[in-house]
Amino acid sequence: MRIYPHINTGESPGLEGLLHINMTKDTVDFLIIGGGVIGLNIALQVKRRFADCSIALIEKESYCGAHASGRNSGVLHAGFYYTADSLKARFTRDGNKLMREYCAEKGIPLNQCGKLVVARDETDLAGLDELLRRGKHNGVELSDITEQDAREIEPRVKTHQRALFSPTTASVNPVDVMKALATDAQDQGINIRTNTAYLRRSNGGVTTNQGDIQAGYIVNAAGLYADKIAKDFGFSQDYAIIPFKGLYLYSNEAPGSLRTNIYPVPNLNNPFLGVHYTLTADGKVKIGPTAIPAFWREHYHGFNNFKPSECLEILHREASLWWHNDFGFRRLASEELKKYHRPRMVNIAATLLTGVKPEHYTHWGKPGIRAQLINTKHRKLEMDFRYEGDNKSFHVLNAVSPAFTCSMALGEFLVNQTFFG
Repeated sequence: MRIYPHINTGESPGLEGLLHINMTKDTVDFLIIGGGVIGLNIALQVKRRFADCSIALIEKESYCGAHASGRNSGVLHAGFYYTADSLKARFTRDGNKLMREYCAEKGIPLNQCGKLVVARDETDLAGLDELLRRGKHNGVELSDITEQDAREIEPRVKTHQRALFSPTTASVNPVDVMKALATDAQDQGINIRTNTAYLRRSNGGVTTNQGDIQAGYIVNAAGLYADKIAKDFGFSQDYAIIPFKGLYLYSNEAPGSLRTNIYPVPNLNNPFLGVHYTLTADGKVKIGPTAIPAFWREHYHGFNNFKPSECLEILHREASLWWHNDFGFRRLASEELKKYHRPRMVNIAATLLTGVKPEHYTHWGKPGIRAQLINTKHRKLEMDFRYEGDNKSFHVLNAVSPAFTCSMALGEFLVNQTFFG
């Protein structure tokens, strides 16, 4: 079995060993931990390859997609932000196409509005050139256009001399996608067990709040807790997840007040794309997101989901990042915390668009938490997808944006690497 493209981790257990294990009352061939978009897509890919196998997917919440997968922006990215040697570059373009085709097949509303990336001043022009170069290397359709061309696409846009236009960027309601994927999984005979939380590794399987499950092979796609679970299996030794809270401000303007998504040139040294305008599937406008360091992994509202030991662990790690100022964490945290102040968020967004009025932006949307992996050995953010595993288990450690866009192509790749690499 080969878990990494160039690292052979040992002998394969053999398909017979996986598909014909000694069945007991609660034994399955494959166990997937986590009912997000990655977990569901991996489960579906496994079922396509091993039609006769038994698959259980456990999800600690009452439905699939309760966290990042159902709370993300819904933007289907095109794939021009990422360096050509990255997994993100490899799968965003193809994932975008697969997701758009899936939405068409399932009748899920899709806003194919595209995206403008604008230059705020002269210093952003080099960034536009770099994005254009990456888009070309990645085989992504991307146009270098004039300021006048940009205004024909969106009359209210502000840009300096030039802009980029991405016609394949689109928006969807992620909740609709998650419902469709969960239905597909159940229709394929995948046993989705909600309200079933992983507690610890046990001999030959896992212990949950609903009892023990024996499994021939275990896949960990647990998002915010992927690093914790991986450590139980001897992995994620040099990694830890830091949660970042993302919030959007919604406009009360009528749908159609904006024609396309509008993004600034991002700081390519970190994985966050800056405050931007996003069109939802139904044409509404929102600005954001924030990337505020959270104090525990599911720190959505007040003290909901508060866990003292987890809070202490996260605060200790964030304090260390602040003290050492790794990857500019001090400035990042300070700037992001200021975005809690609604007028500041609106002022930042107003650099991209004319006619922006604070009274249009009064409602904060549902927060999401980004499960951002940090390399604790080298003290840096992990910019790409990361995974580890062996012939008994596989762990998706870093599946952050644009993982929702990539999910179908990425899920196929991960299953291929695990069993056929």
